[in-house]
Amino acid sequence: MKGSKGYYTGTRSLLKKPLRERGKLNIGRILQVYPVGSKVLIKMDSSVQKSMPHKRFHGKIGVIVRKQGRGYVITVPQGNSIKEIITRAEHIQPYTGA
Repeated sequence: MKGSKGYYTGTRSLLKKPLRERGKLNIGRILQVYPVGSKVLIKMDSSVQKSMPHKRFHGKIGVIVRKQGRGYVITVPQGNSIKEIITRAEHIQPYTGA
């Protein structure tokens, strides 16, 4: 039988949270406001499926281009091209550079 190739294939360890971080997410992560031009780390939160980016962008660093509704448009370099993804604040966090 042919294996399935769905959107979340191969994400068992990728989307697994540490033991003490399971459950509902912190409200401060949703209310965080990101200015245009700031660098963010794309870290998918598996407790919120809405507006979750593709698994290939997990752990990547992008730059916020604009705000669009409740989400943010982020440019992420991928190979020789630059991709634009739209995601909510639950799936991104500020990039500190360390």
